[in-house]
Amino acid sequence: MTKRVAILISGGGSNMVRLVESMTGDHPARAALVLSNDPDAGGLKKAAEMGVPVAAVDHRPFKSDRAAFEAALREPLDAAEPDIICLAGFMRILTPDFINAYQGRMLNIHPSLLPKYRGLHTHARALEAGEAEHGCTVHEVTAALDDGPILGQARIAVEPGDTPDTLAARVLGMEHRLYPAVLRRFAEGNREPVEL
Repeated sequence: MTKRVAILISGGGSNMVRLVESMTGDHPARAALVLSNDPDAGGLKKAAEMGVPVAAVDHRPFKSDRAAFEAALREPLDAAEPDIICLAGFMRILTPDFINAYQGRMLNIHPSLLPKYRGLHTHARALEAGEAEHGCTVHEVTAALDDGPILGQARIAVEPGDTPDTLAARVLGMEHRLYPAVLRRFAEGNREPVEL
């Protein structure tokens, strides 16, 4: 039974593109929807060009009413009947009610070696701390921010002269390898962590 995957984005969707590209051949999953909180997100056009259904629910009219925004977000999401939801650069913090509705089938990629550097500005924080290595993590989403069981990590060495931008570029390259590898394993029912 092929698993249906919904991918949530907020911007250009480079990780989304890699996920969609990976779901071919004997892969146990296929992209069923790419959904954004920004109708102008560049990733929506890319997804449509790849033949994936797209939808957008602009968060701005909802102002601070997160429950109303999430109720609207759930309409196209639930209509797609996803078995797995991948957060791929989705820049809205989701409420516990939303997360609990999809518990056990929502993944996220985060640009640090969790549990280090939850939240934003991970590359700058890793450099400020003098880390010798940095990387990215795919984890199951729980109600706690950037928490939940780790399903995969990819590591890179921090090099002399690295800046947050150079580090971000190298980590993104690893994200593009790690997320598809974890998704495939997760879709097969295997939660053993992937290490790159």
